[in-house]
Amino acid sequence: MQSADLTLRLPPSMQLPAPEEPLESFRREEVLSWEVDEESETVRFLSLVVGDPGALGDLAEALESVHRYDVTPIDAETFYGYVEMDLRAADATLLGTFDVPGLVVVPPMVYTGRENVHVTVLGEPEAMSGLLERAPDDVEVTRVSEHQRRSETLAGRLTARQFEALEVARDAGYYEIPRSGELATVAEELECSESAASTLLRSAEGELVDAALRR
Repeated sequence: MQSADLTLRLPPSMQLPAPEEPLESFRREEVLSWEVDEESETVRFLSLVVGDPGALGDLAEALESVHRYDVTPIDAETFYGYVEMDLRAADATLLGTFDVPGLVVVPPMVYTGRENVHVTVLGEPEAMSGLLERAPDDVEVTRVSEHQRRSETLAGRLTARQFEALEVARDAGYYEIPRSGELATVAEELECSESAASTLLRSAEGELVDAALRR
């Protein structure tokens, strides 16, 4: 098996024809699930969005193609968004690019801004070659390798020991503001030196930062 991380820079014809103001409120959108209904020519998306929850309503009102939407807030700046809208030719082209036998898209599809879409695909070498051959000219391939994907999910990025270190540090108050826990306490709970505890925490934090910035 092979995996590939692809960065798509969409031309204006494939971008969502929406006003700039509501889109600017979305810092990052992770499309977790999508379904194309060819009979009704609609597409449904479920996304995790970093941004203003109220902006999704503004966006829906600005687009006649949106039939239904729903917002489930997580906090003041993060929410789940569900949208049902007309299947645009641009959406069909984008999703159809990955409709290759022996190939699957590994969620989430990550949108950072109007132009940039980041997609991870997994499949047999022959299917992967077929994808790269049919990819539009504006697709930038950032990685092609044997399947060893560093996932967007935390389970795909952190080791069990790193999880343990973060959990201990949080319980000890190490991440409270102001900080109420000391590194020495974390090291004692982990039964390691302060230097080793610091290395564990910094390496875990680095992975979380990379995940947030899609690195």
